[in-house]
Amino acid sequence: MAEPLFDAYLTVDWSAANAPKAGQDSIRLALAEHGGAGLRLACPQNPPTRAGARERLEALLDGLLKRGRRVLAGFDFPFGYPAGTAAALQLDGAPWPAMWELLAREIEDDAANRSNRFEVAERLNGRFGRRLFWGRPAAPSYSHLRCLDPEKSGDAYRHGVGEKRLVEGRYVPRAQPVWKLAYPGSVGSQALTGLPAVAALRRRFGDRCRVWPFQTGLKTLARRDLPAILLAEIYPSLVEPRSARREVKDSRQVQAVALHLAAEDESGALARAFAGPACLSGVERRRVEREEGWILGVTRANPPPAPVAIDAARHG
Repeated sequence: MAEPLFDAYLTVDWSAANAPKAGQDSIRLALAEHGGAGLRLACPQNPPTRAGARERLEALLDGLLKRGRRVLAGFDFPFGYPAGTAAALQLDGAPWPAMWELLAREIEDDAANRSNRFEVAERLNGRFGRRLFWGRPAAPSYSHLRCLDPEKSGDAYRHGVGEKRLVEGRYVPRAQPVWKLAYPGSVGSQALTGLPAVAALRRRFGDRCRVWPFQTGLKTLARRDLPAILLAEIYPSLVEPRSARREVKDSRQVQAVALHLAAEDESGALARAFAGPACLSGVERRRVEREEGWILGVTRANPPPAPVAIDAARHG
């Protein structure tokens, strides 16, 4: 068994809800940590607002760092947009930080969970000169933000920016596109509200925090390569939680992902997973590292869900 890269695994199921919310389709935080008694899973947390979640994340990470723990923090929304997005918006500098900085400036998200994400998407579509973001509430009216997917409305993606990133388009086609802002599976709204939150963590923890694969590259990682906190994108549907307890699916999945990452780390598979699929070309690897990002754990097309038993690892 390999020496683990990390001491703790913090996983986050985000939500773009417009009001404080607990239970189904709300924010979930799970933490698995190595200790003297083995790997243990802390009682999951369910902050009702994004502001509350940001505070809990900072507190959890502060506490782990004070105890000398190295942490992998995974978030269930895309860390990047399809190649060409930053150029279409005429952003300066490297594409991924330029996009993160843009959203950190534009997105307003108050303590009551009210955000301006649809207004921001409307403005960005106007800057694109095309309707990339889609899905919206019935009111108010928007000039550049439609209800329907452009592929279905006749305004298809024919302008150099794709519907999906490489990871969704070729490897996990069941994953939703980052442009989708409403209706079931609206990961686009999670990204618009979530990326400013991870950008804030980068600012808060400075050099102790890095983002995979943007700041590490796609390569097998060793413990010496790692910061105190490594932020990564996860996809909870890659695991199949098994538990005798009655809990909402989101809660079970976020716990199962934390345990799965820990198990992969102990086996050495996680270190190799940071390299992504071996078959990516050099051009594709640069595309992933500069702008699109990748889902941690996806190393082949259509990976089957891994079964993960939760109950035995719980405490608290």
